[in-house]
Amino acid sequence: MVSRAGIAEQNELLLRRQYQFRIAADAVVEAWRDRPEVETVALFGSVAVPLWKEVPRFSEYRRKGIAVWHECKDVDLAVWLSRTDELNGLRKAKSRALSKLFDETGIGVASHQMDVFVIEPGTDRYLGRLCDFARCPNDKRECLVEGCGAVDHLKQHEGFVLSPDALAEDRTIVLFDRKSSLVRRAVDVPVTGKEESSNAGLA
Repeated sequence: MVSRAGIAEQNELLLRRQYQFRIAADAVVEAWRDRPEVETVALFGSVAVPLWKEVPRFSEYRRKGIAVWHECKDVDLAVWLSRTDELNGLRKAKSRALSKLFDETGIGVASHQMDVFVIEPGTDRYLGRLCDFARCPNDKRECLVEGCGAVDHLKQHEGFVLSPDALAEDRTIVLFDRKSSLVRRAVDVPVTGKEESSNAGLA
């Protein structure tokens, strides 16, 4: 049986995970701010916006049509870079920041749970994603995608196209902008969920 207390606990866990992902984004951005090639960093995706209610993948909730907050599975960061010949350094800084975060707070966010989308300044053209492999190219199946590794540690995904509105102003939180000297923490931006569904299936 799914209880009201269980639903409340599940909702709390989902909101807490979004908050932890925001903490992780802040830690990585802080590690990147001193890198001269980093012009702007923005958080986008479900971690950047108010969560919404939906029937989740959990079978006991799905069978009864019980809605809980959306589950954030990873962190999406967009980074505008003036140059792409130091991507491995960017990768290492990200990995160190996440390891330090875990050591100091116990918040565990694996490097592969943070997708970094590399954007071209001026054009906002999507160039690829930051590769998490220590060696690039690697002997992995995903490394066989056309163009993957043509730029060191710039990963390509077959058939992937970044949605034109993915980085819309109302869907992103700019955390760092070198030109305007903007520095903002994601955890300081309010995260209020949207009540869009009811728990009609609750016994």
